[in-house]
Amino acid sequence: MTKILITVSLFIIVLATCPTVIKAEQEEAKNTSKKTFLIGLIPERNLFKQLERYEPLASYLSEKTGLDIKLLILTRYGNIIDNFVALGLDAAFFGSFTYALAHARLGVEPIARPESIDGISSYHGKIFVRKDSGIKSKEDMKGKSFAFVDKATTAGHLLPLHFFVENGISDYRTFFKETYFTGTHEDAIYDVLNKRADIGAAKNTVYFELSKKDKRIMKELIVLKRSPEVPSNGLAVRNDLDVSLKKELKKLLLNLHNTPEGNKILKKLNARKFIATNDQDYKAVYDYVKDINLDLTTYNYMNE
Repeated sequence: MTKILITVSLFIIVLATCPTVIKAEQEEAKNTSKKTFLIGLIPERNLFKQLERYEPLASYLSEKTGLDIKLLILTRYGNIIDNFVALGLDAAFFGSFTYALAHARLGVEPIARPESIDGISSYHGKIFVRKDSGIKSKEDMKGKSFAFVDKATTAGHLLPLHFFVENGISDYRTFFKETYFTGTHEDAIYDVLNKRADIGAAKNTVYFELSKKDKRIMKELIVLKRSPEVPSNGLAVRNDLDVSLKKELKKLLLNLHNTPEGNKILKKLNARKFIATNDQDYKAVYDYVKDINLDLTTYNYMNE
């Protein structure tokens, strides 16, 4: 019995000092000591589609930086501004209008954004109707229903606001029979397609992606108005983020296309590479805001 105990004890000691076990323990300790880095995502698409697109990128950045990068998809666009401080976000993939709002209120700094497979790093908004709706002008819109996306979106609200001012519609709530917010660009498109709403607004990238899968969109919808080009959803970080980490994240994103692993990640995002981004790239958004006398510091972006 004594010999058995001695043998078992020696086995445990040898096992504990085995290089493989030591390495595993070190890895476990390393993982548990990783600093969490929280990235927010806007609800451009449904929850599962967003996670599927961005999780490979988060895993890659975690591995390269040694951070425990977690993704948080917020229920609506404006929440990304409210929760940036409340939830301790370190960064977020902002839409162009949410970025402008967050920059004005929180001082977030953009570092990079994806460039599509076609070499485009911007998008625009569309106002659209069914072809059989009979709606061709502002006059035809009176008394109809309008499906917005969210008050904190360029394509889904800022574009319509600009259109209303441009066409002398002083109060769209009384001009239309009904107005409401769908929460996603996808839902705004399908609400018009399926006759839930007469008029809708959404971003062209989602419109185009859906039309490749659903031929009814190009066949049954028609675009009445489009906005200028604005930057595609880009990563912006909190202004007090460590400078060296900020540079590292930017470098990793800008060099993503130079590796086979990086290209697989980019494919998930329907992109060919990331490009450097700064505040000046959002001039079109700021011009749109100025045209309609909207104050970014006081604008109420909560949906009604």
